Amino acid sequence: MSTKSKVALSGENKPSRRKFFIGAGVAVGAVAVASQTSVGKAVIQEIGSTVKDKREGQTITAHMRKYYESTML
Repeated sequence: MSTKSKVALSGENKPSRRKFFIGAGVAVGAVAVASQTSVGKAVIQEIGSTVKDKREGQTITAHMRKYYESTML
């Protein structure tokens, strides 16, 4: 076996960025297709109903109010 063929064999087994991005693209595409099925839409609706709105429950404390007043020009 020549040195050139040994290098070629070892290079084929190495992970590359190109293979990673191709795999990531395939995964994103599969998720996009699955989300448009009736089961996918039901899962998205279930997740959306359990997640709270981020704005809910936020209040401005005295410390925050003092900071905002100090940053005003």
